[in-house]
Amino acid sequence: MTDRAAEDLIRLLIVDDHPVVRDGLSSMFASAPGFEVLGEAADGAAAVRLAQELQPDVILMDLRMPGMDGLTAITELTRLGVTARVLVLTTYDTDTHVLPAIEAGATGYLLKDAPREDLLRGARAAARGESVLSPSVAARLMNRVRTPAPQLLSPRELEVLQLVAAGNTNQEAATRLFITEATVKSHLLNIYAKLGVNDRAAAVTEAFNRRLLVPRTPEQP
Repeated sequence: MTDRAAEDLIRLLIVDDHPVVRDGLSSMFASAPGFEVLGEAADGAAAVRLAQELQPDVILMDLRMPGMDGLTAITELTRLGVTARVLVLTTYDTDTHVLPAIEAGATGYLLKDAPREDLLRGARAAARGESVLSPSVAARLMNRVRTPAPQLLSPRELEVLQLVAAGNTNQEAATRLFITEATVKSHLLNIYAKLGVNDRAAAVTEAFNRRLLVPRTPEQP
C-alpha cells in the first residue's frame, strides 16, 4: 500500500461490549476498501483512552455498556477535545437515547440492523463530518421539531424549583409564594417524579442539565 493510499484510509475505533458484535464489525470494515480498524474497546472508559492514544477518524460507539456507557464516553470525548467523529451504532432509537447522544456531540446515529452498505456509507459520511441518521431516527427528530415538546414542569413547579435552586428552604419558598409548606413539599415530590430523582439537590442538577433552569448571571438579582 502506498503512503498516499494509507493517508486516504478512514481509521476506525469500534466500541461495543459484545465480543461477537466487535468481531463482526471489525471483519466487515477491515474487508471493505478504504477502512482501517485501529482497535476495539468494550466500554466507554477504554474507548476514551484508546481514542486519545490511537487518534481514529471515526468511533463506532454503542450506547448501553457496563461501566462507562456510550453517552458518558461521548460527553467525555467532547470535553477532552478529541477530534474523532462519533457514529453511534445501537439497537435503541427512542428520544431518551437519540437526543442526548446528538446533544453530547455524536456526528451520527445508526441502528445495528442497518444494511452493510448503509454502515459503510455512514462511516464514510461521518469521517467527512456529515450528519448521519438512520431513517427511523431522522423521522423521530423531524417529529420532535414539528411537535412542540410538552412542558415537563408546571409554572408553579418551576417557581418552587427556582427558589430551591436559589437556596431557599421549603418554609421560605412557601412564604415567598404565599402557599403552605405542605404544598411546597407536594410540588417537590411531583418534581422528583417527573425528573426521575430522589432529592432536591438532584432535582436542581437535573433541571439545569435539561435547561429547565438557567444559571443566573452576576447582573441578575
